[in-house]
Amino acid sequence: MPHRHRHHRAVGAAVAATAALLVAGLSGSASAGTAPAGSAPTAAETLRTDAAPPALLKAMQRDLGLDRRQAERRLVNEAEAGATAGRLRAALGGDFAGAWVRGAEAGTLTVATTDAGDVAAIEARGAEAKVVRHSLADLDAAKARLDTAAAGLNTADAPVWYVDTRTNTVVVEAIRPAAARSLLTAAGVDGSLAHVKNRTERPRTFYDLRGGEAYYINNSSRCSIGFPITKGTQQGFATAGHCGRAGSSTTGANRVAQGTFQGSIFPGRDMAWVATNSSWTATPYVLGAGGQNVQVTGSTASPVGASVCRSGSTTGWHCGTVTQLNTSVTYQEGTISPVTRTTVCAEPGDSGGSFISGSQAQGVTSGGSGDCRTGGETFFQPINALLQNYGLTLKTTGGDDGGGDDGGEEPGGTWAAGTVYQPGDTVTYGGATFRCLQGHQAYAGWEPPNVPALWQRV
Repeated sequence: MPHRHRHHRAVGAAVAATAALLVAGLSGSASAGTAPAGSAPTAAETLRTDAAPPALLKAMQRDLGLDRRQAERRLVNEAEAGATAGRLRAALGGDFAGAWVRGAEAGTLTVATTDAGDVAAIEARGAEAKVVRHSLADLDAAKARLDTAAAGLNTADAPVWYVDTRTNTVVVEAIRPAAARSLLTAAGVDGSLAHVKNRTERPRTFYDLRGGEAYYINNSSRCSIGFPITKGTQQGFATAGHCGRAGSSTTGANRVAQGTFQGSIFPGRDMAWVATNSSWTATPYVLGAGGQNVQVTGSTASPVGASVCRSGSTTGWHCGTVTQLNTSVTYQEGTISPVTRTTVCAEPGDSGGSFISGSQAQGVTSGGSGDCRTGGETFFQPINALLQNYGLTLKTTGGDDGGGDDGGEEPGGTWAAGTVYQPGDTVTYGGATFRCLQGHQAYAGWEPPNVPALWQRV
């Protein structure tokens, strides 16, 4: 039809100008993470993949079966793939059906579309194209209907459901298949959209009443600090909601008085934050293996298939990959949605701890199944939703309170440091309009014209 033809011309024009940069990033060339002098920064430079410390790279090597060079290349390729997927999502519009990376070095990005006419535009960006039946918007809408229906059902025997872009379905994982069928029927989800998978174990929160390290709630239970944050001049940290309720007191691993939970949501979400007293200072670091500091330089969300590592007070550093983004999980206490599902293991006491991809904060540990001896899965509460809900600013190495000083006066516009932006959001800055390509919290130095990996001028 005529509007399809116009759509494809627009897609082709939108992708042609920067195809070469992202093809280089995905192909694994040695220069993919380094931009020529005077040019716009690459996605890898924007997301500071070079800030990955040796401890994180070693954990990736151990858990993902990589050597050091492969781990470094993987972080670069994941950053470039995220930027490519963001631009294609904006260009394809309603045809877009998801994106994911694969390969030891995440060297292959696949972008799905419902229209075969988009294939050439996708391939022009160095990505593989997959033509599918359902758009991401359709899958997300079906998953939302499952969430609504689950509120009136007991989903203990169908505890996990999510959008799986790689199979172009909404998947329900069930201990009893009949429970999955009941959920799908109640939600009115068409059979062509859904797939039921068997599972044998019920997820649980990684909550520990035995004591240990990290931080303690009401001098009793133990959890793990997620990410240091600020709220105005108040310092503190983000963590899981199931770790404590508003008003609960905390002490540090050294048993020194630390702070108080200011807000907590669980179930429904699994998010909370603690305001600390003057004895504690928020730093832009996550505790890595051997006590090393892992820098946090932002909170750009990673795509499906990307590597992700977790720090927790029980099991330390472990890595894996992102398997699904839009996931719902039922624990004994209730259903949490949306969370991100990963192949990373965790154990009791790791709850609330940090999930990080390269130097980009991803979320706080919620729960899962299995353990770090036999393997397992873990779900995390995305950090950007937590920051947005409580009006918090992630502490980063970019400068005080999550940002730095770019040395100039901020031009007029609607863009603002500290705001959490999602793909598709539009802002004005310096008299121009920009569209967000990847979810992140903004800070000074990441103004739209400076970070083409995150913003596209429209």
